[in-house]
Amino acid sequence: MKLPDFLMALPRLDVPFPIDVVESRAMRTDDALVVFFIFHKDASLPPHSHGPQWGTVLHGEVTITMNSATRTYHPGETYDIGDGVVHAVEVKAGTIAIDAFAEADRYPLKG
Repeated sequence: MKLPDFLMALPRLDVPFPIDVVESRAMRTDDALVVFFIFHKDASLPPHSHGPQWGTVLHGEVTITMNSATRTYHPGETYDIGDGVVHAVEVKAGTIAIDAFAEADRYPLKG
């Protein structure tokens, strides 16, 4: 699956992964940050927390552990992570996901 050119033209984010692991394209408002994540390699995020987050898988799979439960999400499925909820994430190579963060400044834009 490939995102359309107009989405790929959106600004990148400064995320804690090299670009060969994950690419990102983002739209920001005063109230939220919406990110298209494209994973080229498997990625793991250790347990962490932040403001509310909602996401959906377009392609591939995302596994999230929160509240002592682990669930794997597939294309068309959504996840909702509450404010301050500690969670860990595993993402398979080839995954494309859209995530919306209530914290507009969750990640800084690059360029």
